[in-house]
Amino acid sequence: MNATIDNYLDNLKQWQKELTILRQMIAGCGLTEEFKWMHPCYTYDKKNIVLIHGFKNYCAILFHKGALLKDTNKILIQQTEHTQSARQIRFTNTSEILQLEPVIKAYIYEAVEIEKAGLSVNKKPISDYDIPDELTNLFSKNPEVKTAFYSLTKGRQKGYLLHFSKPKQAKTRISRIEKNIKRILDGKGLNDCICGLSKRMPNCDGSHKLIKHGA
Repeated sequence: MNATIDNYLDNLKQWQKELTILRQMIAGCGLTEEFKWMHPCYTYDKKNIVLIHGFKNYCAILFHKGALLKDTNKILIQQTEHTQSARQIRFTNTSEILQLEPVIKAYIYEAVEIEKAGLSVNKKPISDYDIPDELTNLFSKNPEVKTAFYSLTKGRQKGYLLHFSKPKQAKTRISRIEKNIKRILDGKGLNDCICGLSKRMPNCDGSHKLIKHGA
């Protein structure tokens, strides 16, 4: 057991019992317990298998390559329409977790076998995502931004493309792009910390809101 996770669970104000039960279940599956992305994460041979986390309305066990699971019980959930690999099993109380214990463990063992076999999810390439005209125009006028953008990780590029393409009005798309030019030039993703105060590095946890203007 990882002492960091002991502390994490002890300080939870929501889903403490549920995540503790999930932790105990996973403990018997031969995985290594680590703390990644500010959540308990379980690995096999240094490869991520599952993660447990809580949200406002539910807690969940997340399978990093859940899209490859057979999902015999049809209980896996795609967190967002753009999530390509990970899948969740969601819970709202301890009874749901205990009732599904054999299924949860079976899914974990299947996930381990997928990792042993070296299988990977065929993800949609960046070239398949729409690039808004407003961003293309910026690239033509400012090659430095274009170079910086394509130097970002594929995940960060995808995040920006989805964010920039979402608004229906051109002026809103332009506004979003202009607000993020500095982030792109600094090599930061849409949700990366830029103030250096986040406890969830490299992700932003809202700590910048505590900075006093003019202090």
